[in-house]
Amino acid sequence: MYRLKTSAAFDSAHFLAGYNGKCANIHGHRWTVEVIVGSEMLVDSGEKRGMIIDFGDLKKAVRALADSCDHSLIYEEGSLKAATVAALNEEGFRLIAVPFRPTAENFARHFFEVLRAEGLPVGSVTVYETPENCATYEEVM
Repeated sequence: MYRLKTSAAFDSAHFLAGYNGKCANIHGHRWTVEVIVGSEMLVDSGEKRGMIIDFGDLKKAVRALADSCDHSLIYEEGSLKAATVAALNEEGFRLIAVPFRPTAENFARHFFEVLRAEGLPVGSVTVYETPENCATYEEVM
């Protein structure tokens, strides 16, 4: 099995609605998204001969994903009052509502699914919330 790995980072805030602890408050992280793609076979002809995927294409996709979340408040749909969302939007804050609790575990699965839908041969996605703490989502074969 051949594997390639790349990563990209972004800064954003989140909170865990309904959580009993410090993470119930809005706080930020320097998230790092590490993506591993894999294949049993390499491209056998053309300019990408001998590759799983062009590193440039892989890095571009992962960077675009990270950039789409950068410098935002990511929150679970329905966890903020409509008036709060409206006020934050009126102030010009960048908000991203997601249909899941914004945990490292859920981000790992979400990013995996986004990249897979783009046609990348994703094997696993690891999301670091801090340099010491991460969650990984991988497809079990």
